[in-house]
Amino acid sequence: MKNPKILYFLIGLFCIFAIIAGIYAQFIDADHGGLNLSDQQEQNVIQGPSQEEIKTDFNNLFTNTLNLGGYDTTGIVRIDNTKDIVYSAYDIDDDTDNYEINIHIPVININSELSNTFNQNTQEIFVSKANEVLQSQNNTIKTIYSIDYTAYINNNILSLVIRSTLKEGTSPQRIIVQTYNYNLNTNEEASLVDLITIKMLNTDEVNAKIREVVTAANSEDEALQNMGYNQIYIRDLESDIYTVENAGAYFLGPNGELYIVYAYGNGEFTSKMDVVLFE
Repeated sequence: MKNPKILYFLIGLFCIFAIIAGIYAQFIDADHGGLNLSDQQEQNVIQGPSQEEIKTDFNNLFTNTLNLGGYDTTGIVRIDNTKDIVYSAYDIDDDTDNYEINIHIPVININSELSNTFNQNTQEIFVSKANEVLQSQNNTIKTIYSIDYTAYINNNILSLVIRSTLKEGTSPQRIIVQTYNYNLNTNEEASLVDLITIKMLNTDEVNAKIREVVTAANSEDEALQNMGYNQIYIRDLESDIYTVENAGAYFLGPNGELYIVYAYGNGEFTSKMDVVLFE
């Protein structure tokens, strides 16, 4: 080139094309391995908590307290006017040759037939076992037993959740979860459908999420079983417990989250648990 102006012009034009090609490769030409805007958007999507994170948060709820959530309970007729509407009737922490026990057993302190039914159920499930452990004189098998609870009020619904862990000798540890949901306006038990309505969900989407969570958890456990691990809990995915109509434990949490809990230790000697969360 004898004209330097033309040469500089061509060099500048080449640089511009190179810059454009670089931008194209990064943000547009995804088919050829470049990054594009949709990739970046997908990377910015916040993933929901994992099942292990949900179960960890669930286990951290048990502080043996009642969270009123600003609800005024002064008008509620109580069995014991000196106590709150949920309180711990028994607190025992003891370690002997026969047992190690740490229990906090709650009662619903509302003067109604429903609370009497709930408290009787607690007596049968938890108190009876606690008495059995405390009276044990068998030094060959040591029992480790704990009971904790948590309670919340959301949208006039009092939710009480009780969790116990039981380890007897070399038997597998067992975790039991019991929930009560009390409508303080009607003095009636709140069903899972009632809580779903409060959360503005529908039965189909709740059923779908239950199925998604338990199926994924079961696939993981089947993989462990195939790898040779023992004492793996395999679910019966055909069971009707995995529906809204037959779900056992459910409650509204500290910020109104809906928990549906499948604690398989309620019926078997296992600590396996699935927790379905709707925030």
